[in-house]
This record gives sequence, structure tokens and C-alpha cells, in this order.
Amino acid sequence: MSRVSQNAVVSAIKSVSAMDLRQKEALADELFRAQPNMFGSVLVLQRMGVSPEKMDFALNLLFICFQAMKEAGLPWPLITEAEQDKQMARYVAAVRFGEDLSPAQSQRAMMQYLNAHPEKQLLAYVTTELTKWLGSVAPDESDKYVMLGCANLVNCIAFVPMPATGKKA
Repeated sequence: MSRVSQNAVVSAIKSVSAMDLRQKEALADELFRAQPNMFGSVLVLQRMGVSPEKMDFALNLLFICFQAMKEAGLPWPLITEAEQDKQMARYVAAVRFGEDLSPAQSQRAMMQYLNAHPEKQLLAYVTTELTKWLGSVAPDESDKYVMLGCANLVNCIAFVPMPATGKKA
């Protein structure tokens, strides 16, 4: 079940798109306090050879993901480095699995992955933005880090264990 609704994603896109630099700085401060590991996972891209312009793209996607989390109104737990590593390993394994299949089988496996993903709306948005971005930038080896990092943001949001609400069944 989706934690972040389509309305939350759309609202986040509109909110972040309308922000000026000061508002984005305030959002970055809030993000650092609430989800420092997610913030760090984008900031570290510079050490992997990602240009400042390409980092700006990844930061914007992170801001939208974080704003969508806020719009969802849920008590989000801290997404730890261990959770990020777990989700990255899971995603890379899924991609590698698809590489060993025939084109038709790979397509079926990708559709199963997408259909089973709990955050279809957020995943669709991030995937669409990554596809558009890849078509608009000069290709670079470091682009893979941007793509993996942004996909991992969505997977962390989708699969991080949520805190118990205290309600008994």
C-alpha cells in the first residue's frame, strides 16, 4: 500500500517548483534535521565525480521526495545508512537479475517490479524525471551514481519500516 499518495506527490512538485532559494535553503535545513542520511546520500555524489549541475538535479528530486513525505503526514522514522545500503543492494540485485534474462523476460520482470512497488506514483515521477534528465545532459560515467541514488531515495521511502502506531488489532 502506498504511503505517499498521488496528491502528495503533485503537491510536493508544485511546492518545491515554486520555492525561491531562501525557501529551498530552509527545506534543506529541515531535511538535514529530519533525514540527514538521505541528504548525505545526495551530497556525497560530489565525491563520486558528479558535477555541481548534476548534483542540483539530484537535490531537487530529493527535495520533492522529502516534501512528498511531509505531505503524506506520516510519522517517518529516520532512514539510516543501513536502510539505504539494504535498499541499494535490493535494487542492484533486481537490475542485475534483469540483465540475465531475454528481452521479453526482462520486460516482464521489470513490469512485475513496477507493479509490486508500493510507491508507484513517486517511482513514476522520479523515473520520468531521470529519463528526461538523461536525454538532456552530456553523458558521463558518474551519471549512474545520480540514477542509483535517486532510485534509492524512492525505495527507502517505500520500504523503510514504519513505527508502530500504538493501536492494537
